[in-house]
Amino acid sequence: MTPQTHAPVHEDAAATHHGHSHGHGAGHGTFKGYVTGFVLAAILTAIPFWLVMGDVLESKLLTAFFIMGLGVVQIVVHMVCFLHMNPRSEGGWTMMALIFTLVLVAITLAGSLWVMHHLNTNMMPMSPEMMKNMP
Repeated sequence: MTPQTHAPVHEDAAATHHGHSHGHGAGHGTFKGYVTGFVLAAILTAIPFWLVMGDVLESKLLTAFFIMGLGVVQIVVHMVCFLHMNPRSEGGWTMMALIFTLVLVAITLAGSLWVMHHLNTNMMPMSPEMMKNMP
């Protein structure tokens, strides 16, 4: 019988916890990482609030794009800082999950904007002259 010379296909949690892992485990967070994630999340929440409540930008479309961009950045911050997604963890599969999530978020945001635009265009066709004649 020949000894096993390669890493097992599936590692159990006890082997990973006791330091007998072969490097395929999940990443672990640090206090600094959690604090950094929290501060970034707070800032990325406050900026869109300020943009809307302070009426900072003249264009509503530009404001919407800034808010969506900051939302995407915040999702990535949460995934990296709190879910510990990086290219080394889990043999690279968490990076694939990050890429999949970014694609899904892009599709969702684009679809939401498309629906809101068409609802506004098709459900609110009144001109100012039509509004004057409303009871």
